[in-house]
Formats: sequence, C-alpha cells, structure tokens
Amino acid sequence: MAAAVFFGCAAIAFGPALALVLLTVAAEPLRVIVLVAGAFFWLVSLLLASLIWFVMVHVSDQEDPKLQYGLLIFGAAISVLLQELFRFAYFKLLKKADEGLVTISEDGRSPMSLRQMAYVSGLSFGIISGIFSVINILADSMGPGIVGIHGDSPYYFITSAFLTMALVLLHTFWGIIFFDACERRRYWCLGLVVTSHLLTSGLTFLNPWYEASLGPIFIITLCTGLWAFITAGGSFHNVLKCLSCKQEDDSTVMMYSALQVPCED
Repeated sequence: MAAAVFFGCAAIAFGPALALVLLTVAAEPLRVIVLVAGAFFWLVSLLLASLIWFVMVHVSDQEDPKLQYGLLIFGAAISVLLQELFRFAYFKLLKKADEGLVTISEDGRSPMSLRQMAYVSGLSFGIISGIFSVINILADSMGPGIVGIHGDSPYYFITSAFLTMALVLLHTFWGIIFFDACERRRYWCLGLVVTSHLLTSGLTFLNPWYEASLGPIFIITLCTGLWAFITAGGSFHNVLKCLSCKQEDDSTVMMYSALQVPCED
C-alpha cells in the first residue's frame, strides 16, 4: 500500500511536468541547458530566502508560537519575492545570451524564441519547486505509519500531490506571462504575476482545510493557464484545428508553363 501511495502521488505531482519535458524539451540540447540553468536560479533564491528566515528565527523569541508563525508567513512572502526577482534576473541573462547567439548564427536568427525560453524557464522553476515541496512528503508516504489514525485528514498525501502539480503548472504559466511582460514593459502584468504567486503561497497556510486551499489554487491555475495561452499567441481556432487534425488546403496554384524547360537559342 505504501508503494502504491508513493508512486501514485509522484505520478500526480510530476506526471504532467515529465510529459512536457519529454515531448517539448528533451530533444533540444539548448532547451535542456535553459531548463537546468533555470533550476539553478530557483535554488539560489531558495538559499537566500532560507538564510533570511534562519537569521530572523534565531534573533527573535523562539518561545513565542504566534511570533514564529508570523515569521513563517513572512519567510514565505520573502521567498516568493526572491523567486520573482531571480526570474527577472534569468530573463535578463537569457536576453543577453540570445543576442550573442544571434550574432554567431549563420542566418542571423536566434535558435530559440523568447516564448520558448519563457516556457522552458517557467517549467524549470516549477519542477525544482515541486521537488523541494513534496520530496519529504513522498518519503514519508513509504511508511511506517498511517495518515489520519489520530483524527487528521487521510487525504494529506494526495492533496499534497495535487497542490504540487498545480504549483508546477503555475510556475510554467507565470514564466510565459512574466517574460512577455518584461519584453513589452507591461508592469501591471508583472504585478499580477507576483500577486497571484503571493496569493497561492498564502492559501497553503489554510491547510489542513483543503477545501479552502486546493479549490482556489486550481481556479488560479486555470485562469493563469488561459492567460498564458493567450499571451503565447494561442486562440480557440488553433485549438479546434489541432483537435480536428486537419491541414489547411494549399491555395497556391502553379502554372504548368512555369515547369517548362526554357528553349535553348
């Protein structure tokens, strides 16, 4: 039973992300490099947030539970702000790297578009964030012990898996919107991304009242996904065309005379 819970929750949490990596990233070496580098940037932001929270806990009164809970919320907010700050730093780095790739390319074009960079970097932030948020929970799911034996919710593991899946997808969507907002200087979009990230992190403090946290987080995920889809240039017509698997008819007409070999003088 423990193994079934472990593999089931792992598949829920990282199944969509794994599919995206295998289908859209793994075959392109440059995208793999962007994916790994993005995970490194997220790790640095986590390190700085952990150091800030560690110092604040040790300089405060550790016997005051309300103060420590407030510091935990403050640490989560600092972590979100640092993640978005490092997302911006990664955007600037990729822009510089893209300019260098354009100068050395033979056709004068970048081998990777800005939207592709935004998607891969957001996916990297989401994957590494999901790993750090759920890895200890998955380890505990192997046992020994039974969740809920002391009256706690028996849905702890599966709820954590769904929250992790939403977090991975949200980071992917945030990356697409964030990069586009930086490129077009739409500061209100940047503010909405940071606000939705703070709201999502704040909702997790409602656990174990999962009805109040999981539902709103998935609503935010759906709305952010639609926003990212439109930002990336998607449309309802393209979705229907993709689902129908039909190609547009070629309206180009080639004259037979154009195929004639010119007569030699």
